Amino acid sequence: MKNNSVSKPRAIRDARSLGKPKMMILGLQHMFAMFGATILVPILVNSYFGGELTRGLTVQVTLFCAGMGTLFFHVCSKFKVPAFLGSSFAFLGGFATVANLKSGIFANMSYAEKLPYACGGIVVAGALYLVLALVIRFVGIKKVMRFLPPVVTGPIIILIGLSLAGSAVTNASTNWPIALVALAVIIIFNIWGKGMFKIIPILLGIFISYGVAFILFKMGFTNPDGSAILNFTQVSSSAWVGIPPFEWCKFDTTAILVMAPIAIATMMEHIGDISAISATVGQNFLEDPGLHRTLIGDGLATSLSALIGGPANTTYGENTGVLELSHVYDPRIIRLAAVYAIILSFVPKFAMIISSLPASIIGGVSFILYGMISAIGMRNVVENQVDFTNSRNLIIAAVILVSGLGFADGITFSIGGATITLTALAIASIAGIFLNAVLPGNDYEFGAHPKGDASRGVYMDSHIKESDETSDK
Repeated sequence: MKNNSVSKPRAIRDARSLGKPKMMILGLQHMFAMFGATILVPILVNSYFGGELTRGLTVQVTLFCAGMGTLFFHVCSKFKVPAFLGSSFAFLGGFATVANLKSGIFANMSYAEKLPYACGGIVVAGALYLVLALVIRFVGIKKVMRFLPPVVTGPIIILIGLSLAGSAVTNASTNWPIALVALAVIIIFNIWGKGMFKIIPILLGIFISYGVAFILFKMGFTNPDGSAILNFTQVSSSAWVGIPPFEWCKFDTTAILVMAPIAIATMMEHIGDISAISATVGQNFLEDPGLHRTLIGDGLATSLSALIGGPANTTYGENTGVLELSHVYDPRIIRLAAVYAIILSFVPKFAMIISSLPASIIGGVSFILYGMISAIGMRNVVENQVDFTNSRNLIIAAVILVSGLGFADGITFSIGGATITLTALAIASIAGIFLNAVLPGNDYEFGAHPKGDASRGVYMDSHIKESDETSDK
């Protein structure tokens, strides 16, 4: 009788057995998996800052920080965890908020002058990882996570996506046909794509919609407002080789209070990512090298990146999907991808081509991306089986959502002559953590619902859920 069962391919934990040429190709695959999402962050941030950014958070700096951050993470995690650190989307709302600050020292600043202060806030956010790592090391993860259950982190992630919704519509409305092409391509490949195509829907959405925009540009079409669809002025004047335009961060209390609370969501994202990678690879990285070590690596990589004008780093679910696809679990392959990213960061002409993306494509991509962030927050709540018939949970979620959406301009106050603004997300985070700590009936236990704990990543990671289900069988 014919056996129709399909055995799972053998895991390869030492890629050197494949030979150097195959290792190089596998490294390229990992680089392309992270590429679309990682370069999208500086493009989106530049749109918040009026397109004025020529230093700091550019495509070049972002690629350099992603590569160096990944290598640094591997050192901290004893070279054991096959994780790639790319740009975090969770901080986009914070960048948008800092760009629009008009009080205190920010009153007369240009958009470009505000960016270093946003990065300074991220440096502090990264330092919070070290605090959590220290607490987990001595207290244990289950006790710590009781203060950060899904009923708190889920609504916070939902708010991160909703706070950016207006930006997506504004950008898309510059040319709706092109925006809809980008949106449609991402949906098609994310749902019906196979293999590698399913893992890089954002990259495909950017490339294909850019191709459509280029064709329309050559045919003489313009945006509805009469402006050119594409502008290659900076591309032609850029050099092939050049040092990334780094910029030192600056510190201000208001900017810190904007960015630092976002670390609550990203730290939970990190824990979910490490859980997902552990399930995919079949090794418990929460125990060895230990969650405290991976948190230190992620936090320090984030702080060092922001120190020189880069974005916050985060472990990437896209690359976890590649692990499941290839069954090559050797961290050496990830480090090769990091080296490729660093090399590419020294090619300014390439960065300018990427930066020439029309606002309509940015809008089409972010149209689904921002909604996906909010949807992931809801998924985290659902998969951890948060009971909203319980008044305690209902109250916590309600206060978080109303605070995050209601305090649109935050709360501004003065301390010692310094003007400080507490943003809506900061208010919501503080309120949620406080209520969860004081209201009786907290019964959350980390590890009770592994799939829920692994669904905290702020990215398009449906393939991770599939790999988790496979590992359970």
